[in-house]
Amino acid sequence: MTNNNWQLQPYLEERTGLIESALDQYLPAVDTLPSSLHAAMRYSVFAGGKRIRPILMLAACEAVGGDLNCVLPAACALEMIHSYSLIHDDLPSMDDDDFRRGQPTNHKVYGEATAILAGDGLLTEAFILLSNPEVWDDTSVIHCREVIHLLAKNAGSRGMVGGQAVDMESEEKTVDLPTLEYIHTHKTGALILAAVEIGAILGGASSIQRRALCRYGEAAGLAFQVADDILDIIADQSELGKDVGSDLQRGKATYPALLGINGARQRARELQRIALSSLDVFDETARPLKEIANYIVDRSF
Repeated sequence: MTNNNWQLQPYLEERTGLIESALDQYLPAVDTLPSSLHAAMRYSVFAGGKRIRPILMLAACEAVGGDLNCVLPAACALEMIHSYSLIHDDLPSMDDDDFRRGQPTNHKVYGEATAILAGDGLLTEAFILLSNPEVWDDTSVIHCREVIHLLAKNAGSRGMVGGQAVDMESEEKTVDLPTLEYIHTHKTGALILAAVEIGAILGGASSIQRRALCRYGEAAGLAFQVADDILDIIADQSELGKDVGSDLQRGKATYPALLGINGARQRARELQRIALSSLDVFDETARPLKEIANYIVDRSF
């Protein structure tokens, strides 16, 4: 039965609260030595943000009838990895951004050296959490090794880090569409795909459900970055939460630069249709995934 009263915003707020409460529990406390490092780690994790990646993991788990408690540690580990990547992405040696999520970037508050270490700490903390047998129940522990492998692969040189490397190498160069899609599907899409696939694994998805969710994750992940490319041009700083027009200033490879705003929006809509159609095998339990796909794209129009 369709719930016509269902709304995305209350769902996002409730799931965000659940994730942030768990993150507070799993991260080292500020008074844990070295306190300055742990303060810097917590600063970036709790500096705001939409928590889209961990929420997608929870939503994928829900779509296949899984238990949220089984997936919450992995969702928090994923958010730690995402937060570390943002700290390093903002560094002077990379994008040299002053603001992130409307707040001064980590290196602006704690200094470059501590920011680097805070990113390193969050990346490592994610795998401390994932490898902790105390956070897994008897069912999810069976999948623990697969989850660790999948997240490490998608976060590393064949995933997010690799996408960042090609992104930096492509600055001030004219790139073709395959190169641009490589950057976006790896730098941004890899963690979003990992989020959805891990939710499927820990939720007990069938092979058909898992394939469908992976197709959704691939399309939604690329759509997310296409929308971000557009927002970097059309949004103001209060909406974007970071420096506006920075991609253009650094000569980064983006969809608007290659296809124009209208072409980029057309590509975002195409990816949105792919994401939504991939969920046809699910019932109303996949509604959060559908609405998140709509939200990802619609914010750039």
